[in-house]
Amino acid sequence: MNDDSSASALAESLRGELDRFSPGAKLPSSRALVERFGVSPVTVSRALATLAAQGLVVTRPGAGTYRAAEGTATATAVDTSWQQVALTAEDPDVAPRVVDASGVLGCLVGPPQGVIPLNGGYLHPGLQPERALGAALARAARRPGAWERPPLEGLTALRNWFGREAGVPPAQVLITSGGQAALTTALRALAAPGSAVLVESPTYPGALSVARAAGLRPVPVPLDADGVRPDLLADAFEASGARVFFCQPLFQNPTGAVLAAGRRRQVLDIARAAGAFVVEDDFARRLGHGDPLPPPLVAEDPYGTVVHFASLTKPTSPNLRVGALIARGPVMERLRAIQVVDSFFVPRPLQEATLELVGAPSWPRHLRAVTAALRERRDAMLAALRHRLPELVPDPVPTGGYHLWLRLPDGTDETALTGAALRAGVAVAPGRPYFPAESPAPYIRITFAYTTGAAEITEGVRRFEVALRETAPAL
Repeated sequence: MNDDSSASALAESLRGELDRFSPGAKLPSSRALVERFGVSPVTVSRALATLAAQGLVVTRPGAGTYRAAEGTATATAVDTSWQQVALTAEDPDVAPRVVDASGVLGCLVGPPQGVIPLNGGYLHPGLQPERALGAALARAARRPGAWERPPLEGLTALRNWFGREAGVPPAQVLITSGGQAALTTALRALAAPGSAVLVESPTYPGALSVARAAGLRPVPVPLDADGVRPDLLADAFEASGARVFFCQPLFQNPTGAVLAAGRRRQVLDIARAAGAFVVEDDFARRLGHGDPLPPPLVAEDPYGTVVHFASLTKPTSPNLRVGALIARGPVMERLRAIQVVDSFFVPRPLQEATLELVGAPSWPRHLRAVTAALRERRDAMLAALRHRLPELVPDPVPTGGYHLWLRLPDGTDETALTGAALRAGVAVAPGRPYFPAESPAPYIRITFAYTTGAAEITEGVRRFEVALRETAPAL
């Protein structure tokens, strides 16, 4: 069984082996299953979840997975095959929805014990402001009216805080439940099912998942070291008829590129000429490595072309899911209406705690600490690559963010490499899911934020070298 094997096939294999275990007995660890079947941790997690849903196993966080006691499994299997028809019977004239979370699960599902996570998408717990977050929550709970329903658009003080950086008033800001929710709201508001949406290529897999789940057609626009290529962007608008372009101008995920100063106005002018919106994902603004940062695109847009969103999740904790959408003109009312229909509003206690956090004296100190830590970890990863795999060192080196995008030798099998890396004790992200169409070459993304520091990064790169030399024919 290889890494492409479905979770259902793995679940079927494990179901056939359950008789070997007495009720209450512990099953092999996730890591052992990964190594035995040659699949990813995500596949193992899905397979075990399937067995748990059928009452065959019980999972205990931090302890493992156990065979369920007799009598807990469903007595009679339910025939749900009709759902395959119901979930796919759609209008043939509209692009089909493809609901696939695999592009983001790699960053959300933790690796097995003992595996160094060079695929994480958040700060290591040691870098998260846990004490400050706890204090902010405690103070927020004591605020007058903390449990009253908030304004649907969000607390004015919080909207004003997000708006200051973009130079807009609070009326042009909508508080959201993090960046992913903001992205989902934006694409649903701006593009009709069946239409095209332009995306950088490569791009954030979560954006591709959102677009396809909404019935949109992602159309790639290639990047270079200076960000998206304006000439190809104009061609893509003309060829596709798209009215939306999703981009990450600052420390782009996965390449780390920053949109060059000379291209910023070009991108806005091209989109405006096409009568289109630019959806700006500013996820990494507080993840710089110390160099001065350009302002967000929305700050340079007087026409309402840019729909901007940002979040505080990346520089704090995956649990602080608070962000903001910024837009000018009638589109703001549509954004607001879609969010109200979907989720009503962001809980007020969370908004109050966010205000407490960013207003505390510890907030700027935390951001400085994150800047220093990310720079240190990036440099450690670069040093390890220069020592062991100098041909993979990226050029130019990213000046912000938490990852490196590595071009692999021609002919490298990304799936085989990620499987070999897990067996060697390190988790990395294959490049294929970052491309909306065919991948032009093999790539891998390795991250340094969710590590304990330089020593773990150095060991992780050593393990990655072992896997790469095992699988790359041209190395």
